[in-house]
Amino acid sequence: MAERSERGPAPYLSHILGGAIREAQERQLLERIRKAEVPRHMAIIMDGNRRFARNAGMLIEEGHLEGKRKLEQLLDWCLEIGLKVLTVYAFSTENLRREPEEVNRLLRLFTDSFRDIADDERVHRHRIRVRAIGNRSVLPPELVHMIERAEERTAQYDSYLYNVAIGYGGREEIVHAIQEIAQEVREGKITPDQIDLARVSAHLYTADLPDPDFVLRTSGEERISNFLLWQTAYSELYFSDVYWPGFTKIDFLRAIHSFQARQRRYGK
Repeated sequence: MAERSERGPAPYLSHILGGAIREAQERQLLERIRKAEVPRHMAIIMDGNRRFARNAGMLIEEGHLEGKRKLEQLLDWCLEIGLKVLTVYAFSTENLRREPEEVNRLLRLFTDSFRDIADDERVHRHRIRVRAIGNRSVLPPELVHMIERAEERTAQYDSYLYNVAIGYGGREEIVHAIQEIAQEVREGKITPDQIDLARVSAHLYTADLPDPDFVLRTSGEERISNFLLWQTAYSELYFSDVYWPGFTKIDFLRAIHSFQARQRRYGK
C-alpha cells in the first residue's frame, strides 16, 4: 500500500509541474515578442484535423470540432500580441472532392462558426471586422447567409481584420481576376498596356488588405497548397510539425518569435 501511495501522486505532480514550466515559458516569450514588431498580416494554413483525430482514436468530425475550438483560442492569442490582420485557410475548393458526408459536416460546422462569431463578445469589444474570401457560389445558402450576417454586423469595425478563406483556391482567384480585367479591356475601360501588378492585386479577394508577411502551416507539410499564391510571393514561411488541433500557445509564440528573429537578421 505504501508503495502505491508513493507512486500515485507522481503523474499528477508531474502534470502540475509541466504546466507551471509551460506557463513560465509562455510569459517569457510573450515579453520578448511585445518588445519587437509582430507580423502586420499573418496567414495560417490550418492542417491536420483528420490525422489528429485518427491518432487520438476520434471520429473525423471530432477532429474538425477540435480544430474549430483551436481557432477560437487563436483569436485570443492574436489579440494578446496585437496582431492586426489574420487570414486562415478553412476550406479549399479541393476539399469539395472529399466524401460528401464529411463535406456536409464541415459546412455545417462553418455555418455554426460564422453564427457564433457574429455574436462573439470579443469581436465587438475589440472591433474586429470579419470577412470570408472565396467563391461563395460553391457554398450552401445557409452558410452564405451566416457569412453575410457576420460581415454586416462587423462591417464598421477597423481595429482588427479577421478573414476566413472558405470555398477558396488561389489559382481560381487569379483566373477570376484575369477574367475581370479582360472584361475591362473588352469594354474599352483600359488598354492591355495598363495591366500591371497593382491592377491585378486590385481584382483579388484581398484587394484592400496588405499582403501577408508571415505564413504558418501546421501538420508538418511544407507547401502552400493553393493558398494566397499571388499574395505570398515575398512572405516568410514557417512550418510546424504539430497537427492543427494540437497547436498550442507556446507553438504560436515560438512561430512569432521566429518571424521576429528573421526580421532582425535581414535588418527590417
